[in-house]
Amino acid sequence: MAKETISRQPMPEQAPEIRRRNFEEVPTGYTPEAALKEAERCITCKKPSCVEGCPVGVDIPGFISLIKAGDFTGAIRNVWTKNSLPAVCGRVCPQEIQCEGRCVVGKKDKPVAIGNLERFVADHERMHGTGALPPKQQPNGKKVAVVGSGPSGLTVAGDLILKGYDVTLLEAFHKPGGVLIYGIPEFRLPKAIVAQEVDFLQRLGVKLECNAVVGRIVTLDELFEQGYDAIFVGVGAGLPSFMNLPGENLIGILSANEYLTRANLMKAYLYPAVDTPIPRGKNVAVLGAGNVAMDSARTALRLGADNVKVVYRRSREEMPARAAEIHHGEEEGIEFKLLTNPTRFIGDEKGRLTGMECLKMELGEPDHSGRRKPIPIKGSEFIIDCDLVIVAVGTGANPILTQSTPDMGLNKWGYIIADPETGKTTKKGVWAGGDIVTGAATVILAMGAGRKAADSIHQYLTWGW
Repeated sequence: MAKETISRQPMPEQAPEIRRRNFEEVPTGYTPEAALKEAERCITCKKPSCVEGCPVGVDIPGFISLIKAGDFTGAIRNVWTKNSLPAVCGRVCPQEIQCEGRCVVGKKDKPVAIGNLERFVADHERMHGTGALPPKQQPNGKKVAVVGSGPSGLTVAGDLILKGYDVTLLEAFHKPGGVLIYGIPEFRLPKAIVAQEVDFLQRLGVKLECNAVVGRIVTLDELFEQGYDAIFVGVGAGLPSFMNLPGENLIGILSANEYLTRANLMKAYLYPAVDTPIPRGKNVAVLGAGNVAMDSARTALRLGADNVKVVYRRSREEMPARAAEIHHGEEEGIEFKLLTNPTRFIGDEKGRLTGMECLKMELGEPDHSGRRKPIPIKGSEFIIDCDLVIVAVGTGANPILTQSTPDMGLNKWGYIIADPETGKTTKKGVWAGGDIVTGAATVILAMGAGRKAADSIHQYLTWGW
């Protein structure tokens, strides 16, 4: 069969009317037959632009060629040389603007489903693999502390443990995984997948300490005093942001950070079997249109909401969420109130939220972000009835660690200043990467920063600062 005649293999999914009321994973994964057929669509370019689009440089034609040959074990080992979290990336990376966005096949047809194939080989290894570990270099006697067990921290730990370092992950929460475990819902990234990736690192020898709030129970300087030779800081950007609108303190308004942490890390959707409750609304409005907003909206639906509205001040074209998440939300019945901006919240005599006043917007000239600036339409006020509002308009840098490290440079927003090519901070022996440096971004960009930092730490501990 000629490659041109093979259509992109669809990913099997739960039906929308079923999945909108459960927390099970939406896509169910390729069969081996579907993976082989999809792999055949790759034309193995001599200059693969897909690799250029991958922040960690996965050898995409290489691992897909191994799938074509039926060597699924070889394929996952090929991916592991560049990406220590393939089961995660295959599920949550924005492939449409990264690897698949550069795919040559996609110029005339739909691009090769690189993310789906990456997920397939990772899942196949988890379910059918031998559990064999990659080779490690001999211990070199050097100790590295990794603060934060999100995607950047896990990448640093995975890279350095293979190079012979003694690595300890210090995690503030009671479970490892960072944003992968507290921010992304079960239906998009099952917690068992994250646990499997962390277990892989622990089997390699990475030590894990949970409930370790660096900046409170120990400082970076004290970690050096304990014998660590280098420290990587990957604590994310978990400080909630609000809009400072009138009525924002009414009962029924909360940040997406709190809402998703309760639902995901603390499994509040199982309450009362699990003892962390969560606010449940019947008429829910989510402010924002990124992945966090979509995760919040789809979670609210699964928690029993009659209707859920995503309120966004720009148009559909400017929505920053992954195309797949917007599509899934639409299928599940999420309503999009676009070109709409909230102006105040309305409550009853008991201080509980009952509604939200909004203005209609129109798009003007592009602003500093390159997107057309939303402009209010005078006299267009209207009311949205709601009993729960989830604010998902971005996050900031949590100051707990940085306040205890006055000799580490920060920018005006409180994010750590770090060299974009090495992750070096202004404090000797300390690197940083991920959202605490860039602000909220993607899992794979955080992993790319972790990869650069791990290489730089290795150079430092081998040759010096």
